[in-house]
Amino acid sequence: MEQRKFIKINRIIAIVVLAFASFVYLATIEPTVSFWDCGEFIASAYKLEVGHAPGNPVFQLFAHFFTLFTDAEHAAAAVNCCSALCSSFTIFFLFLTIVHFGRRIVEKKGKQLSLGSAITIWGAGLVGALAYCFSDTFWFSAVEGEVYAMSSLFTALVFWCILKWEEQADEKYANRWIILLCFLTGLSIGVHLLNLLIIPGIVFIIFYKKHEGEKISLWKNFLILCLGGLFLFLVLYIIIPYLPKILAVADRIFVNGFGTSFNVGATVCMILIFALCFFLLKRFRAKGKVVAHTATLGLTTMLIGYSVFAIVLIRSAVGTPTNENQPDNPYSLIRYLSREQFGSNPIIFGQQYTSVVEGQTKDYYT
Repeated sequence: MEQRKFIKINRIIAIVVLAFASFVYLATIEPTVSFWDCGEFIASAYKLEVGHAPGNPVFQLFAHFFTLFTDAEHAAAAVNCCSALCSSFTIFFLFLTIVHFGRRIVEKKGKQLSLGSAITIWGAGLVGALAYCFSDTFWFSAVEGEVYAMSSLFTALVFWCILKWEEQADEKYANRWIILLCFLTGLSIGVHLLNLLIIPGIVFIIFYKKHEGEKISLWKNFLILCLGGLFLFLVLYIIIPYLPKILAVADRIFVNGFGTSFNVGATVCMILIFALCFFLLKRFRAKGKVVAHTATLGLTTMLIGYSVFAIVLIRSAVGTPTNENQPDNPYSLIRYLSREQFGSNPIIFGQQYTSVVEGQTKDYYT
């Protein structure tokens, strides 16, 4: 089977899978508010209010868009439709991902796929995608106004982007897929931090593609795993928490030193950070340093995606009815993003070494 014909049929099947999953989820959505956080998410999305920490501005924007087409009475159903469509697109990208790996396993270099092999690959994609489509946990989150449906979509989309890069790695503009996935990763922080777990997998795919055909030892695999964990650590424990802290220090300097209003220093600092990024991009491009240029551009687009949390500051400053933690300045935003309202949960007993265990009882029933 010719490659062009395979791609055309594959796209048709993927669209059919998308339509089928959309029908299933839209036909089974919750008609109104579900239990747990759904009520808060729906209410905060409807009026773009500030929900519980650490916030989900990207989810709110998408969900709010869906509520624009209905009234307050049906806002919950509109947000549930948003989750349903996010879940159906997750199934769509899952099908494409399975087909990609199936093709890599079955297809031999320099030879066309036979019709039987193509049907086998499509069958594997259909079985895998539909099995996940009807799985209890995923279906449950697909029909309610929660962040997990959109989080799954971002995870599937980011992983699909790195697979597209892997397909086109030898082409001139293949790195555009890496830039796109960096931007999507930055945006995904505004949905749920679960998406960041895809980073080690991305590192593995890039390494295997760059060393295609080589025998990779177990020790090298372990080192790549550690490198992926390091990138995850940098995003989760350096970029996410320390960027607001840098903005907070700048804001304090401007307020106390220059007598400006709140958030002016943070805005100026953010402009300077992006100016530095663009300066580095121009310098690396002039010197022909492709890897450094791509890494800097990826970091810049990730910061652009992460900057969507400015919505939390803006809406909190307006004074919305729901305004948890009131993160209307960089310092309160730090406490908001670090989830201070939830406190800490010690792994062993007690907050201190000498804490006494309380609340135990000897009488209990089984």
